[in-house]
Amino acid sequence: MEELTKLGLTVTELRFALDTFYFLISGALVMWMAAGFAMLEAGLVRSKNTTEILTKNMCLYAIACAMYLLVGYHIMYVDNAEAGWLPSFGALIGTQADGADHALESDFFFQVVFVATAMSIVSGAVAERMKLWAFLAFAVVLTGFIYPMEGYWTWGGGFVSEFGFVDFAGSGIVHMAGAAAAIAGVLLLGARKGKYNADGSVNPIPGSNMPLATLGTFILWLGWFGFNGGSQLLVSDAENASAVAKIFVNTNSAAAFGALAALVVCKMTWGKADLTMILNGALAGLVAITADPLSPSLGLAAVIGVVAGGVVVFAIVGMDKLKIDDPVGAISVHGVCGLLGLVLVPISNGEATLGAQLLGAAVIFGWVFITSLITWGILKAVMGIRVSEEEEYQGMDMSDCGVDAYPEFITVKTAG
Repeated sequence: MEELTKLGLTVTELRFALDTFYFLISGALVMWMAAGFAMLEAGLVRSKNTTEILTKNMCLYAIACAMYLLVGYHIMYVDNAEAGWLPSFGALIGTQADGADHALESDFFFQVVFVATAMSIVSGAVAERMKLWAFLAFAVVLTGFIYPMEGYWTWGGGFVSEFGFVDFAGSGIVHMAGAAAAIAGVLLLGARKGKYNADGSVNPIPGSNMPLATLGTFILWLGWFGFNGGSQLLVSDAENASAVAKIFVNTNSAAAFGALAALVVCKMTWGKADLTMILNGALAGLVAITADPLSPSLGLAAVIGVVAGGVVVFAIVGMDKLKIDDPVGAISVHGVCGLLGLVLVPISNGEATLGAQLLGAAVIFGWVFITSLITWGILKAVMGIRVSEEEEYQGMDMSDCGVDAYPEFITVKTAG
């Protein structure tokens, strides 16, 4: 203590600095997930659409940061009364609150990268046939208004939080919300040409780059430690530091066992090790454990991963049977397994009830799906949301971006 006094520091100041730094580093890890989504989606679309999907991922992140700074953070957190339906629309970030244990700017940064994650989920589901500018226009609405409203109702102290709804790091608030927006768009957009036959059979459309998809999954896996670990909010005392350690281990275990479960299910079902399913199995485990990565024992976290990794395989197959074309499996991973994570919370968390979890999930999904459906519908009427058949056939890289991702593989036809 004498040494601290000599340095002009107090324990409180040191804890403030440490928690602020932890918040910022966790946010940086979650920001890195934007690269993961970009690489995963670039690997799972066809080569003729690679530049376009990368453009969407870069621009949606920028839009999310801009809209959350200008509008979204106000709606979700600033000066909001508890248990309300409508936010106060207070001023941006504001002054440092008395007794705050971290800088409010670090909280804003941590929150804004979550918004970008929700929007990234949409880009993969609507890939290979949605107009770039329609997608970006929707990103403005989702990140500036739709997501912050349901975020206010839950994490911001609104009425859903009064139900006893538990979603530690966003299985529903972030992941299922992104999937709800995605499925609304997919329903209006329709499937890619040639994906489904008249007799109901499915024509698989393989991705162009499995190494990129695998790299993207590992990046997402790494970023998830910031996603879940950072949601503990504090690390500057023994109790919270121990909690963060447990969250890291549970998060890692759920992903690992999710990948293994998907591997086993694929082998038992088709006799093959389907890499795309294994990748989605790992992501499914991550999404499911996100609802509460702290309460489960290490063994239960593994079980949650196993269940999610198995469920996601059948969910992806089921979406195809319903003719819901999702090139990367985002709706199954983030939607189905996001809901799964929410309903599994009461098993280990005595403060949660199944009724509250289902009610919270219904509010989140209902709000995001309906408002997204309306937004997509307006965009469809005003500017159109789907590219022409010729543009879809030729690929969206040249029509939207004018740059091909793999120019050396283009066959140029010459006269004579």
